[in-house]
Amino acid sequence: MVQTQLRARGIKDERVLKAFLKVPRHKFVLPEDVEEAYEDHPLPIGFGQTISQPFMVATMTEALNLRGDEIALEIGAGSGYQAAILGELCKEVYAVERIPELAERAKKNLEALGYTNVHIVVGDGTLGLPEHAPYDAIVVSAAAPDIPPTLIEQLADGGRLVIPVGSQYSQMLIRVTKTGSKVDYEEICPCVFVPLVGEYGWRENAV
Repeated sequence: MVQTQLRARGIKDERVLKAFLKVPRHKFVLPEDVEEAYEDHPLPIGFGQTISQPFMVATMTEALNLRGDEIALEIGAGSGYQAAILGELCKEVYAVERIPELAERAKKNLEALGYTNVHIVVGDGTLGLPEHAPYDAIVVSAAAPDIPPTLIEQLADGGRLVIPVGSQYSQMLIRVTKTGSKVDYEEICPCVFVPLVGEYGWRENAV
């Protein structure tokens, strides 16, 4: 997976590649999908949610430009795979998941693998997690109609936010960089994610 899907397709950050070598992706998929865990596509994890394609997880992670001392926030924890990758690369990670059953699964997955620096919280991810802000890095693992202002507010000075923005069926991955009062936006690549549901996302009855 790392050689043929990530490195061969342009992922260059060696810290990111080492994290993907270390985190056992098959521990985060459903039992019936273990044989496909390292294939180049997303997989269902129940409740209408998915574990993202490895290359997309790597693209988003690399775009955060992580050094190792960051406090990071993930929105849309799912089964915990992205949070585990961040746990390898950051000082502390908080991950918000709105579906309690998935949050519990993510917590068990991460605990079983010994991640003590990754914390799963149940809640509306579009509100961020203000009690631990500001964050040096925020990654949103679901598609938003617009960038939630709460997440920009919770970015630290110099912080990076990576988020898919667009319709429910097609989005553009965007990197937001905050420098003082200035906010810069950069398009990375087209993508398709499940909808981000919440106060600053899609309404649950509309997805």
